[in-house]
Amino acid sequence: MNIHQSPLPVLVVAVPLLAAFVLPVLGWWKRSAVFPVALGALAFVFGASIVTAREVLEHESLQYFFGGWAPPWGIEYRIDHLASLMLLVVSLLTLLVGIYSKSSVLRELPDKEVPFYTVYLLLVSGLMGIVVTGDMFNLYVFLEISSLTSYALVSIGGGAAVVSAFRYVVLGTVGAAFYLLSVGYLYSVTGSLNMADLAAILPSLYQSRVILVGLAFFVIGIAIKMALFPMHAWLPGAYADAPSAVSALIAATTTKVSAYVLVRVLFFVFEPRFVVEMIPVTTLLSWMGAIAMIFGSVMAVAQWDLKRMLAYSSVAQIGYIVLGIGLANPSGLAGGLLHLVGHSFMKGCLFLAAGSILYRTNVRDIRQLRYLSVRMPWTATFFAVSAFSIIGIPPTLGFFSKFYLILGAIEAQQWAFVAIILLTSILALMYFVNVLRYMYFFPENDGEGPVTARPRRPEPNDVPLPMLLPMGLLAVGSVALGLFNGEIVTRFLDPAVAASIARLGP
Repeated sequence: MNIHQSPLPVLVVAVPLLAAFVLPVLGWWKRSAVFPVALGALAFVFGASIVTAREVLEHESLQYFFGGWAPPWGIEYRIDHLASLMLLVVSLLTLLVGIYSKSSVLRELPDKEVPFYTVYLLLVSGLMGIVVTGDMFNLYVFLEISSLTSYALVSIGGGAAVVSAFRYVVLGTVGAAFYLLSVGYLYSVTGSLNMADLAAILPSLYQSRVILVGLAFFVIGIAIKMALFPMHAWLPGAYADAPSAVSALIAATTTKVSAYVLVRVLFFVFEPRFVVEMIPVTTLLSWMGAIAMIFGSVMAVAQWDLKRMLAYSSVAQIGYIVLGIGLANPSGLAGGLLHLVGHSFMKGCLFLAAGSILYRTNVRDIRQLRYLSVRMPWTATFFAVSAFSIIGIPPTLGFFSKFYLILGAIEAQQWAFVAIILLTSILALMYFVNVLRYMYFFPENDGEGPVTARPRRPEPNDVPLPMLLPMGLLAVGSVALGLFNGEIVTRFLDPAVAASIARLGP
């Protein structure tokens, strides 16, 4: 592999981290400068991620050794094709949510801009660190930075969010403990924490029970972090009760980065033959993903609270991602990773739209969304486009990711998974059509909710442009990425799949 030394892996972590330490002082001196500085740091990270992706496509991999100590003795940051794609997705989403957040934070969190953006940047730094690090313990550090900041952001709104944040803290701490135990078990028998070094050492130790326990602890810990059913209990409350910008941020990034960690360790630290053939971890994951798809979809159908419906939809969509990972064949893994990217865009847009509805109407009940397409036409349009993508309507990215997942299930001769993908897509159609019929078709009172009188002179009153623009870019992005999904697969996913699944051999 052509490895290229570069400071970029450090910069995408260090810049938001340093900015987070500057913001409290800046807020004490000049509060109005806090948002521009935070946005500037987020824009820098996105720009650096674009440059990083170009470098990776040219050199295949970027590295940085801390203190000049080469791995495995020193901490290594490494960015390959999969990591560069995750950097692009996470940095873009955090930038767009940051742009959206100004008006939302002023409305929902008055006088809390300084702590909000400080913790926001710490979360971004943690997420970037998770993606770029090549060290298992360093990954734990960044995982905890992102988790602690997520807890703080969920709770900052007060009220019910505090209870949801406490539940999130308890379960997140359990997940972190399992992950740290896993690292301890692996280190005790290998003497190394570097991922590449572990990948070279572990094959000769696969018969060790210590390795088996370490693998089990890792899967459980990350499953909690990514809210995989039945370890999802923290997610509905955290997503539904958090401030609007926070719901969009954590829904679009945190669980997706945890799914990235699952792929990184299962297929790049351990050998695929170990988790596929010797210990059928992937089989267990695929069935857990399938059950999550059904459970999350059924629960979403039963909801009348818009944000809670989107939260249970996320439980189902995480199931799609895990199903693709569990299929462990080229089409399935490509579909799971493509759905990871797509869901970041779709669910980010949907939660931003839900936040916009709260901003303008203070409504969460789906039955009170009558005439929203009249009052907030752009918000309703962006919501509809992202909903179509989650349902899987072409040419959105959701259609193509599900297409790859179906191909992967067929390749694995798992016809039950094909049926579950189709069934849950129908369920997604049901719960989103239930929302869209109130937004667009003005149903009369059905005895299930309050009546909203149809305005005699419809007067559009959408949210400000800084809130509309991120939603529009995400909605358009979910379609554009669908149209150009081949570029994503060819440039980023095929090399990642070739470097992982191909190790299974003939």
